[in-house]
Amino acid sequence: MREGLATLIEGTPGFTITGKYESMESALAALPASAPAGGGSDASRVPDVLLADIELPGMSGTDGVRQLRARHPDLQILMLTVYGDNDHIFEAICAGASGYLLKDTPPPRLIEAIRELHEGGAPMTPDVARKAITMFQKIAPPREEAHRLSPREVELLRHLADGHSYKTAADAMSVSIDTIRFHIRNIYEKLHVHSKSEAVIAALRRGIVR
Repeated sequence: MREGLATLIEGTPGFTITGKYESMESALAALPASAPAGGGSDASRVPDVLLADIELPGMSGTDGVRQLRARHPDLQILMLTVYGDNDHIFEAICAGASGYLLKDTPPPRLIEAIRELHEGGAPMTPDVARKAITMFQKIAPPREEAHRLSPREVELLRHLADGHSYKTAADAMSVSIDTIRFHIRNIYEKLHVHSKSEAVIAALRRGIVR
């Protein structure tokens, strides 16, 4: 698929492929740590737009996007993946992706999306865009009542924000995994969310955890 995409893009007037990489590790090794002064060869310069998958050998696409954006804040990244669920969409956008398309996107739309991204847009498939809007609406700061979370629920959110799984959070809190699931259900209900990622982002946005 990588070679097919490269052929499509390279064959489109106004587009040039500057690199093709089978993993995020190889991309991070090949791209300069910062944009070279005075330009440079196509092989060494930072592209205007980078297409990335999420499920990659080794480092995930989302983790790679986070590192690439830290190096090159102006780099525009378009996720092209099979994952259309809320968690993957939100994590990719929070990592720094500016666009998100599914792999069944028709070639003309893909070319249009790359151009749109380069011009400052944020291309997404309609279904992905609706999900993103819904998620951001859900994590908006509450206008009235407080979150009403218990101290243990807040503690669990802190562990999840630090990257713990339910199992490692249970170990850290010296409770069973069933107790963690009980707290999670209460957290979802109180914060009006439906996934771990949404819960963590909502807690960070509302200042419940820092």
